[in-house]
Amino acid sequence: MASPQTLFRLDGRVAVITGGAGLLGYQHAATIAGLGGLPVLLDVNQAGLAANAARLAEETGYQALTLLADITDLEALDAAGAQLLERHGRVDILINNAARNPKVESAGDKDFSRLEHFPWEQWRLDLDVGLGGAFNCAKVFGAEMARRGHGVIVNIASDLGVIAPDQRLYRVDGREDDQQPVKPVTYSVVKHGLIGLTKYLATYWCEQGVRCNALSPGGVYAGQNDVFVSKLTQLIPLGRMAEADEYRGAIAFLCSDASSYMNGANLVIDGGRSTW
Repeated sequence: MASPQTLFRLDGRVAVITGGAGLLGYQHAATIAGLGGLPVLLDVNQAGLAANAARLAEETGYQALTLLADITDLEALDAAGAQLLERHGRVDILINNAARNPKVESAGDKDFSRLEHFPWEQWRLDLDVGLGGAFNCAKVFGAEMARRGHGVIVNIASDLGVIAPDQRLYRVDGREDDQQPVKPVTYSVVKHGLIGLTKYLATYWCEQGVRCNALSPGGVYAGQNDVFVSKLTQLIPLGRMAEADEYRGAIAFLCSDASSYMNGANLVIDGGRSTW
């Protein structure tokens, strides 16, 4: 029987992290590297990739492979997969972390975020990246894991994949109700959809040894204004948002053999918000 310390080790395992140029993308990569794994950062943002790779090298000593690819472009992903296999010869973990998070902001006297005014083009772009991109990455990297008979997929959902947005968080004083900004509908649809995709993939490749689970984080401190933070923290039993590194333990668990009997589940870590 493996010891608890051994269960969490990822020695030699190759992990593709989409949205690798982002805030949580870095945290996921640092977690993988810290457990002996080999994180691969994939993003369309070349400057962000370089910055996160440099930070990872400085803080962990690991020189990560970076893949510049648009996850909505299947040909580009196939090329990235070929580059990955040429470098490492395998893929063991896929973390579908990439997503668009449309800002809640005003545009003239009609707020674009409201459902009545939300552009069709914005709907398609948000779903193409957040949900379609995860689907494409599963096709490319998940299929390779299934071919090898072992692997783990982790889809990064959200507490807003479990509950609806509380639109009171975004209200602006002095504006009419029908002009108030709201959390765009696409964010909820994408995150709910990722949980559905998780269940589908968990049963689709189970006989090939590929597990799939979702992680639903709550809000993370990332320079939000004080008014928003104050409103949100009042909705969280722990009375605060998460620090960026507080999901490292969950990623370690979901990506490792510590969760070997977990499949098709959604791990909610939101400070208790969804319990109220």
